[in-house]
Amino acid sequence: MRLSFLGAAGTVTGSRYLVEAQGQRILVDCGLFQGLKDLRLKNREPFPVDPKSLDAVVLTHAHLDHSGYIPRLCAEGFSGPIYCTPSTLDLCRILLLDSASIMEEEADHARHHGYSRHKPPMPLYTVTEATRSLGQLRSASWERPLRLPAGLEITFRKAGHILGAASTHIRGAGVEIAFSGDLGRPHDPIFGPPQPPGDFDYLTVESTYGDRKHENVDPVEVLAEALRDAVRKRSVVVVPAFAVGRTQMLLHQLWTLKNSGRLPPIPIYVDSPMASDVTRLYMKHPGDHLLGGPVCREVFSIARYVQTTEESKTLSARSGPMLLISASGMATGGRVLHHLKSFAPNPDNLILLTGFQAEGTRGARLAAGEDSIKIHGDWIPVRAAVKTLPNVSAHADGDEMLEWLRKAPRAPRRVFITHGEPSASAALRDRIEKELGWPATVPAQGDAVELLPAK
Repeated sequence: MRLSFLGAAGTVTGSRYLVEAQGQRILVDCGLFQGLKDLRLKNREPFPVDPKSLDAVVLTHAHLDHSGYIPRLCAEGFSGPIYCTPSTLDLCRILLLDSASIMEEEADHARHHGYSRHKPPMPLYTVTEATRSLGQLRSASWERPLRLPAGLEITFRKAGHILGAASTHIRGAGVEIAFSGDLGRPHDPIFGPPQPPGDFDYLTVESTYGDRKHENVDPVEVLAEALRDAVRKRSVVVVPAFAVGRTQMLLHQLWTLKNSGRLPPIPIYVDSPMASDVTRLYMKHPGDHLLGGPVCREVFSIARYVQTTEESKTLSARSGPMLLISASGMATGGRVLHHLKSFAPNPDNLILLTGFQAEGTRGARLAAGEDSIKIHGDWIPVRAAVKTLPNVSAHADGDEMLEWLRKAPRAPRRVFITHGEPSASAALRDRIEKELGWPATVPAQGDAVELLPAK
């Protein structure tokens, strides 16, 4: 078996791993490079292997840094099956079409304003191409080995993190390799802990927070205080939140406050059609989380869901008190921009950030305390308070990853640390070697290794 690192090496984005065994070429994850421009430009480079030569794609989960390149891969000739869990399949139907729609809108905007380096500006892929690629998705059951034609076996195990997220095992040529995917946290109230890693010879593990420990602060208490202040000051709390995962986590926290009698009397709105669609999937797939049917309906009925543009505009003209959850989570686009234009200039209001804000995003500028941000070509003064809700990451920290690894029944022959900034990957490698005594490597982009069976 041969393993090649085509993405997520030295960075937290663009997850792509090529497994070659028994005459088959399997791509594990097919993600977009996101973030700074030099990373995004990698999406325009030729794919490292001929897409026509791939036999199958396996997805750990639906986040675009793991799935978002699929329409381009298919447009360039990949025609095989794309295997994933049922929830991931449903999420991809939402996320990939939305991604394509945004790309088309950005290309149109660039064409009209003449600022693209491409003549004419073209999206990475179109809605039509994304729609076609969805026809290649195939769902696979949890923990039931899926046997491919050449005898390779694929098994999905629950990883937490988001709905449908999986750690993935591939067995063939006398070798079993596991891919952690993005690991959730051991005390997640919606998904519970990731399943133990199972048996494997080799492991590729993420390291997003491999060099840090999450704060030991209850975000529910911080949220309760923010809402009490909002009611007292009759202010608006704007919460930029990712439509997948983070919005549903916030709704669960609000339900927790309501259940304990600590939710202040404040209207709650979710202004994101995508978040509404994703939330419905939690009710469609009750076996993929801990809430169950009745509780799930109760949790997600705590907010009013805004669908139309007209309703969204009405919210931007309202006064407080009001809690307004809207995408995107880093304020890079979406309806939240219109709400920031309306509410950021008022010092009585609050902008509540919900987690990591990537460099170069409006969210990062807000977190850094900048006194104005550019939205739709205008500089908007930021006089509202800006806070970050602590301890809401859906990624395991360094301690939690070590805790998960310790549950493996035996030491693997080698661990490959990926999906992290260099300092985070190096820190996790050092801890694995020192605390577990396992051989560990941080591969570089384009590296390839032979995975040999035990003698």
